[in-house]
Amino acid sequence: MSPNLDSAIKSQVPALLLRRLFGASRRDEAKQLQRTPAPAPVGRRRVFVQTETGCVLGMDLDRGDNAHTVKRRLQLALNVPTGETSLTFGDRVLENDLSFIRPDSPLLLTRNSINRSCSTPCLCPVSKDFEHKDCSGLVEMLGCSSSCARVKRLVDDVVTAIRSGVDPVPISSGLGGSYYFRNVLGDRVAIVKPTDEEPFAPNNPKGFVGRALGQPGLKKSVRVGETGFREVAAFLLDHDNFANVPATALVKITHSIFNINCPVNGGNLAPAHDQQQQVNSKIASFQQFIAHDFDASDHGTSSFPVAAVHRIGILDIRIFNTDRHGGNVLVRKLKGGTGRFGCQTELFPIDHGMCLPENLEDPYFEWIHWAQASIPFSEEELEYIRNLDPTKDVQMLRRELPMIREACLRVLVLCTIFLKEAAAFGLCLAEIGEMMTREFRGMEEEPSQLEVVCMEARKRVAEWEPFSATAEHGEDTDFQFSMDVVGEYNDVMRSPRFNGSGSKGSSFRSPLSKLVESVDEGSDGHEDQNEYDRVFYAGWNTPNNPSKPIGQNGNASKSAMNRSADEQLPSSMCFVRLSDMSADEWDVFLEKFQELLKEALHESARAAAGQRMKQRLGTSCKF
Repeated sequence: MSPNLDSAIKSQVPALLLRRLFGASRRDEAKQLQRTPAPAPVGRRRVFVQTETGCVLGMDLDRGDNAHTVKRRLQLALNVPTGETSLTFGDRVLENDLSFIRPDSPLLLTRNSINRSCSTPCLCPVSKDFEHKDCSGLVEMLGCSSSCARVKRLVDDVVTAIRSGVDPVPISSGLGGSYYFRNVLGDRVAIVKPTDEEPFAPNNPKGFVGRALGQPGLKKSVRVGETGFREVAAFLLDHDNFANVPATALVKITHSIFNINCPVNGGNLAPAHDQQQQVNSKIASFQQFIAHDFDASDHGTSSFPVAAVHRIGILDIRIFNTDRHGGNVLVRKLKGGTGRFGCQTELFPIDHGMCLPENLEDPYFEWIHWAQASIPFSEEELEYIRNLDPTKDVQMLRRELPMIREACLRVLVLCTIFLKEAAAFGLCLAEIGEMMTREFRGMEEEPSQLEVVCMEARKRVAEWEPFSATAEHGEDTDFQFSMDVVGEYNDVMRSPRFNGSGSKGSSFRSPLSKLVESVDEGSDGHEDQNEYDRVFYAGWNTPNNPSKPIGQNGNASKSAMNRSADEQLPSSMCFVRLSDMSADEWDVFLEKFQELLKEALHESARAAAGQRMKQRLGTSCKF
């Protein structure tokens, strides 16, 4: 049977999903399917396969290759077992058809959650058909976007420097592994962050280990090994370099300086200079180094330009940045700058690995506490916001980063709509950030105003006539990874603690007021959360899961900080989940969300009319 059978139909799936997300009817979809010509036969493509322990192998796919042949090549080249594994690409588990895989795509080889056999898989006979050597260059870009032209020039400079004997330098700060790469003059030109050296990743050089790639990471809605995708996404979404995000791309890079806590095949670690080149190959984010004088946490913020703060805040809201603090805003002094809020300094936002989570969390926007955030938007900024198009942004990310997950794209769409509506209503940056930020009442974390709107929108979607029958059965979407099926990620409305929060046709204030009442009258909820944490985290260090901390077996013993991820991750709560809605439900949800958001903005304006916006305590406050 031809491997391209039905490829003309399968290739239409992403386009049809996108059209359905943003209101296309089934009739339009049928017409699109009929008039779209069949794609040309897929030729030879180069992809990069990464194991969940971080090892990367570049290989060329022929037209007839499938997931089985890819796994066999990987097994022969790296001597890793592939019998009970799955080859994945973002949300999708790859089987026979690989025609939709684009060149330079990163694939992930993961262990199946349920092992059907404990026996050692047999190696396939070595033959010329499956012999494979990784002939990768020192640095290869994953994707060939024209927007990464600056990065391509930096890559050339780095490759020339490495061949001239100029080695990279490890960066001691931060929780993950990162490196300064230099040019032939010894100047820093790029910062490289390997995906398998992130916090809690298998090859983290600073003792923060305990997870495999694809499992929940530092934040449970951001998986280990996927922060590099988000770094690139933030750069691509910074249209016209509006917020000054440094040029960033995803690369496969090879160097002996990279850290490896355990060998590929379970043997003893060899010295770095004896390790095979393919063992030291990494998938990493490659970002332009910005020469700067200090970061925003080192000095007062009064000299920061209003426009620069606004632009960073606009980006953070769109991408739902959960980790914007002063340390990841670089500050460069400009010669001859004058004025209290004049252009004395230039700001560069970095470290966007915690943006675009798969679920709404509690973001952190330190600029909420800065005076500039309370100044109204300029007409230029409002025009930029009006021109934002979440549909085009999603199309662009699917084209440039096809491995990014659907749930992350939904967060982007939701937050962009929220930003556009709030800015058009006249809210300033600080007010918008406040609506997205959770608060604590006593010892209880409460949903943000944005989450309350989403909760009511989900409730109305469930009550909508076409979906009511499905909702009664309690059907849920099956997900590959365990992060998606743990109890905490059920919508808060399904919890008995929040049941009955309003009725059909109730006003917007009803859900929040009844939610507060249920919190005040009920238990504090810590018993359930602690029990969840105990059960959820205990599952990762089972005898069948070798992703326990390195150091327990002596391979890479560290200091006292070398604890498992299970002991270090803080607990959090997910009030709203976006990933379990079907395409039709998501379409209705956005419609209900926009209706409720207008009510919420008017309600917020009435509440703020009688009192000034309260002062929030931040790291930049002076006492």
